[in-house]
Amino acid sequence: MTKDFQARLSANAAAIEQVLSQILENSPIAGETARPDRLMAAMRHGALDGGKRMRPFLLIESATLLGYSGPGVLQAACALELVHCYSLIHDDLPAMDDDDLRRGKPTVHKLFDEATAILAGDSLLSLAFAVMAEPGVHSDGSVRAELVRMLAIAAGPGGMAGGQMLDLSAEAAKVPLREPEIRQLQAMKTGALIQFACEAGAVIAGASTDDRKILAEFGARLGFLFQVTDDILDAESDTQTLGKAAGKDAARNKATLVTAVGIDRAKALRDAEVTLAVQVLESFGERAQILRDALRFACERQH
Repeated sequence: MTKDFQARLSANAAAIEQVLSQILENSPIAGETARPDRLMAAMRHGALDGGKRMRPFLLIESATLLGYSGPGVLQAACALELVHCYSLIHDDLPAMDDDDLRRGKPTVHKLFDEATAILAGDSLLSLAFAVMAEPGVHSDGSVRAELVRMLAIAAGPGGMAGGQMLDLSAEAAKVPLREPEIRQLQAMKTGALIQFACEAGAVIAGASTDDRKILAEFGARLGFLFQVTDDILDAESDTQTLGKAAGKDAARNKATLVTAVGIDRAKALRDAEVTLAVQVLESFGERAQILRDALRFACERQH
């Protein structure tokens, strides 16, 4: 990864953190009656100090690639991150993945309680759409409506939530899922929001249909790389390095590419996907260097 990538990743993460902290203040916004202190504390625990902020970074950098920037892009990126953080809170619940640690800290349900964690996740998800619909995101209401529509689809039954359902069902399946089925599951559970991030950057920038399709395909391939790398890390790393429990995929009979095809084959699929993803970006030339660096980040990270 280039120094420019690291600098921009850090700068965007700091900007996202600042705006999220403002969004998650205790004071109610217009239309709200009150914000309960305990609920807001749980929401902040699940959403702040959130690491690299890769999904909002991808939205911002996809728009930047197409020559578009401004505070609305940052606000849209924060809406996306609110959805991602909601999903992590709910994924960690005992009824889902039952995790005690997230980014090296107690998960929301461990620090607070399960009911509060559920409500915190629900609230982050609801708030995300209020943030995305704000006029500050874009002056054109049809653009904001399209972003809301896309985000709802990426998060819903045909996207992230549906992928989580397939993931849970696979744990109890008598016949292990095959590679194509696992790819579909992962494209929904992990890939949908990453694909949204890249395509949303094109939408907010007013990109051509062709450029929008290119960035959507790139996002789908990058989503695959993030998930297969997670699968490999879970098999090879340790809890301290990951910041969450390691080895849980095998212990819970999770449907992963590592369990389906073996770790060597999973690594080969990862490497092949990198090549394909780089090819997708060819038409953008050097302008897409930051997105190419994101591919390396996805594959080389340790947690």
